[in-house]
Amino acid sequence: MRVNLGGKLRATTYGRPSAVHVDPMEKKPLFHFHPGTPVFSLATAGCNLHCLNCQNWQLSQRAGEEMETVYRADPAEVIQAARDAGCNSLAYTYSDPIVFYEYVYDTSELAHRAGLNNTYHSAGYINRKPLEQLCPLLDAANIDLKALDDGFYRRISGGTLKPVLDTLITLRREGVWLEVTNLLIPTLNDDPALIRRMARWMVAELGPDTPLHLSRFRPQYRMQNLPPTPASTLERARQEALQAGLHYVYIGNLLGHDWGSTYCPRDGTLLIGRSGYAITAYTLTADGRCPTCNDRIPGIWS
Repeated sequence: MRVNLGGKLRATTYGRPSAVHVDPMEKKPLFHFHPGTPVFSLATAGCNLHCLNCQNWQLSQRAGEEMETVYRADPAEVIQAARDAGCNSLAYTYSDPIVFYEYVYDTSELAHRAGLNNTYHSAGYINRKPLEQLCPLLDAANIDLKALDDGFYRRISGGTLKPVLDTLITLRREGVWLEVTNLLIPTLNDDPALIRRMARWMVAELGPDTPLHLSRFRPQYRMQNLPPTPASTLERARQEALQAGLHYVYIGNLLGHDWGSTYCPRDGTLLIGRSGYAITAYTLTADGRCPTCNDRIPGIWS
């Protein structure tokens, strides 16, 4: 994604996104950040990991010049397009925003000047210094924590675990609203002991109010030999994570499941009902409290 031009490293996909859509915020997934609002989402081709199970491989595992569709949009044009679409937030997503970092940074600066939010969905495989430089421009992030297992990262993703953990800790320390996604792959990272270990790490390092999205695997890319994750596996993993101390654990990629909704951890009141990406009920108070017990529900609601 970068070439040496005249002794300078240039990003070849800068201003050349290959995916541009208006999505619901829930698709990122971000459940505790402006729920039910539209978000202007974009990505260039490429990724710095090579996950065998990649769900977006047509975009992430290709170079920019291999893409059939490439748009031209400099940062100012992105901001204008978001406004025209009625979006108050942008999402850098689909592939991995780390590979189009310069484009993300410049667009994020303009977005904040224009009063727009910046959200970020990433595998979190980035060095600390560039992440710290980006953090003041980020309002929310969802980071994939594929497993609390370095061997899994090496075998399945072509990376290592520690940079991802460092990213999660940095985002929490810098005050970026943070949610975590774990894609459960049958036989590879769905062991209950592994789920418990991951959840306990999150409680200790990120806090018990950090939302965790347990996402259903579907056969994709170079991992079509495994079945989709059974609902029972996701439900058991959710129980393990709750017992480990997390307060908000969601089941994703399973349409209509009750645990895609937000409930008060104290009294069980339904706070935000969801069916897929659609909001079906909303009972939170204007200041983000449970209407029954008045507990403050962590998130950015308005």
